[in-house]
Amino acid sequence: MKFIKRLPSKEEVLAEQPLSLISKKKRDTRVREIKDVLEGKDDRFLLIIGPCSADSEASVCEYVERLALVQEKVKDKLILIPRIYTNKPRTTGAGYKGMAHQPDPNKEPDIRQGIRAIRQIHLRVLMDYGLPGADEMLYPDNYSYLADVFAYNAVGARSVENQQHRLTSSGVDVPIGMKNPTSGDFSVMLNAINAAQQGHRFIYRGYEVESDGNPHAHAILRGAVDSHGRNLPNYHYEDLIHFIHMYEKSGFQNPAIVIDTNHANSMKKHDEQPRIAKEIMFTRKYDPNIRKMVKGLMIESYLVGGTQKIGENVYGKSITDPCLGWEESEELMYYIADNV
Repeated sequence: MKFIKRLPSKEEVLAEQPLSLISKKKRDTRVREIKDVLEGKDDRFLLIIGPCSADSEASVCEYVERLALVQEKVKDKLILIPRIYTNKPRTTGAGYKGMAHQPDPNKEPDIRQGIRAIRQIHLRVLMDYGLPGADEMLYPDNYSYLADVFAYNAVGARSVENQQHRLTSSGVDVPIGMKNPTSGDFSVMLNAINAAQQGHRFIYRGYEVESDGNPHAHAILRGAVDSHGRNLPNYHYEDLIHFIHMYEKSGFQNPAIVIDTNHANSMKKHDEQPRIAKEIMFTRKYDPNIRKMVKGLMIESYLVGGTQKIGENVYGKSITDPCLGWEESEELMYYIADNV
């Protein structure tokens, strides 16, 4: 390995890019609201919605600005949490790895600047629009740079079996969703939730640390991939009933399910997300136990539908997985609000 440059410490980054007291209060209020939903104290429905990857501050912030206008209209029914995903997991390791690696996708990686860029975008959506975002814990060390600004965290399908992700999740102070692994094995996800809800002593950023456990660690169903590479959805009624029976036996705190409408659940067909969301909303109405357990959806959406290659430079269009366009997304949000 060639050591290129020392990365800034958490203290350096937070001193350079501080969070205002007003914004801190907004963020803390939102975190409490999400926790209340997961605890069953608030009947509103969660929507973690936004681009597959936060590749451009300008277009992401325009998206969140539009989202904030919708939030005001549906505030009694929905809690909208913008996806500000600043790291992109890659199955083969190749390709664009997110803003933390490349703050400008058209330029060479610069992780030092990337760290500042990911804090800047999270700060801006919180301070300018009052909507603290969600991010994925691809690199557990990155959590400390963003711990005070986002409201929701998720562990991806390829990370959920990893010890460091599970232990770090136990010390996170926001709700964290654990996705089922790509194999679809529910027991792996439940083991991850179990680990995250317990306290641990472990190594983190050069320290011996002790965590209290995260009682708001919960499940995200994102579909599976079989040994032949075929996508297998797990959002249908029968899948939910089977998983809920497993989940209820666990005895975990605040059992809750968020369903990812894209990835293997949509067979990687992004425009299937509205159909999937509508089926889930119907299923919640049909079965009281599913209604009680399914607390939200995760939707990939951007200003322009579909995807593009890096260098095509279509403003507000995903450069990673294809996303639903804004018009379809707005219509879907209102539909979900009317059917909670």
